[in-house]
Amino acid sequence: MSQDDKIDIRQLNIWFGEKHVIRGVDLKIKANAVTAIMGPSGCGKSTMLRAFNRMNDVIKSSKTTGDIFIGGKNIYDNNTNVYDLRRQVGMVFQKPNPLPKSIYENVAFGPKIHKMAKGKDLDKIVEKSLRAAALWDEVNDRLNDSAFDLSGGQQQRLCIARALAVDPEVILMDEPCSALDPAATAKIEQLIRILSTDYTVVIVTHNMQQASRVSDYTVFLYLGKVIEKGGTKAIFENPQHELTEQYITGEFG
Repeated sequence: MSQDDKIDIRQLNIWFGEKHVIRGVDLKIKANAVTAIMGPSGCGKSTMLRAFNRMNDVIKSSKTTGDIFIGGKNIYDNNTNVYDLRRQVGMVFQKPNPLPKSIYENVAFGPKIHKMAKGKDLDKIVEKSLRAAALWDEVNDRLNDSAFDLSGGQQQRLCIARALAVDPEVILMDEPCSALDPAATAKIEQLIRILSTDYTVVIVTHNMQQASRVSDYTVFLYLGKVIEKGGTKAIFENPQHELTEQYITGEFG
């Protein structure tokens, strides 16, 4: 695996019961870049994303074969500590899902569980994470308020801060703006670009304009298979596969 690659997927297959959702995917994802996975509804985008921190494991009917190497380690080895993996590979979901706690406690939750810090050191982690999520200036005078008092866009940035607080290497985002208004979406998109200087970011989106705006690389997934992958500009301006071109031009989706 090249030093430029953070994630190396080899012959990944995923089933839910009899349904073969991901079919023989081989893919490399660059470090410190934003990679967008796009494709029509039901093509397997979220399933593939959830394979990167083994969240499909919690679904009893799921079966996964193949290998995924993150930072050179196969996360599907039997000796993988899934608890540690999910700290290394953070996840931001489609709808903001803050904990029923204060703004401070939402961000402090992970570092406390992982026994990373306490007292003033914990305060520093909370501030650093909120700053990294572009939220500190909006909430620093009300850290003890409920997270539910925040707007939808602020809640989503709080969830990003919560993911950052445990010092991950990879951040997964599953349609992170689909529940937000245009102004909140613009802030999240700007944040995604900034985060990619320090983290490997993989985003699932059905919004092609968003993929073209925020990502360095794009993967087009269709019926569980990678149809095309490459630099985002090249994929959008000069797609090599007929299916990719049809999807981008809106002929289906």
